[in-house]
Amino acid sequence: MIETTITDQEFALFQRLIYKIAGISLSDAKKILLVGRLTRRLKVYDLGNFSQYYRMLSSGEHPEELQTMVDLLTTNETYFFREPKHFDFLRDEIIAKRNSPATFRLWSAASSSGEEAYSLAMTLAEALPGTPWEIVGSDISTQVLGKAVAGHYSLARTEGIPAGYMRKYCLKGVRSNDGTFLIAADLRKKTSFCQINLMHPVEADIGEFEVIFLRNVMIYFDPETKARVVHNLLPRLKKGGYLIIGHSETLNGITDRVDCIRPTIYRKP
Repeated sequence: MIETTITDQEFALFQRLIYKIAGISLSDAKKILLVGRLTRRLKVYDLGNFSQYYRMLSSGEHPEELQTMVDLLTTNETYFFREPKHFDFLRDEIIAKRNSPATFRLWSAASSSGEEAYSLAMTLAEALPGTPWEIVGSDISTQVLGKAVAGHYSLARTEGIPAGYMRKYCLKGVRSNDGTFLIAADLRKKTSFCQINLMHPVEADIGEFEVIFLRNVMIYFDPETKARVVHNLLPRLKKGGYLIIGHSETLNGITDRVDCIRPTIYRKP
């Protein structure tokens, strides 16, 4: 019989584990969420309690299950054109004042299931019609990255997408795909995704970027982890490039290597 409750001691073990792997500080209020998301994994392995599941994860014999746990505990809600003022700034300030024929490169560093990256792709497609551009999206969760690569979403998630963009860049499904839409192939070709753990220096060959979006992920980090993540990202930001964070986030006291030009928008000197 599976024990579907978790003791304070067991929960503390998972708190330390997810912090070590992903830098996420799970508050005590997240205990119910953890139980809800991980109980099914106990059933998969016919384990009786969370202590047994933790020991299995810690043994190193099931790295794929460790990734599954990370996927389940790090997946956060996202949607298209979230915090729209950032997209306005990208279009009206960064791109409008740019004077270069070179490829414009942007990194969506916590892209989740791809809504942010494709919102950025639509913005760039409109604002840079004669200039090449590329977007890289990354996340620690392989589960959400699979959804992002597919670029296939429910029509219920279209809120926030401007009507003109919807007509131009989103293909409504028919027959068996009724009720869904697919991001246009041209945008998907210019938008790539890869797994990156922001807790570690970026070893992936992703190059440098003029803009990095790092939004609504640092709210889950303590100050030490925030500083580490920003330190790992900044080598990938070009001189004069922009780092954009979420509206509920700040880099005050975290780093002095970028200048705040307006709340949530920073520039590398």
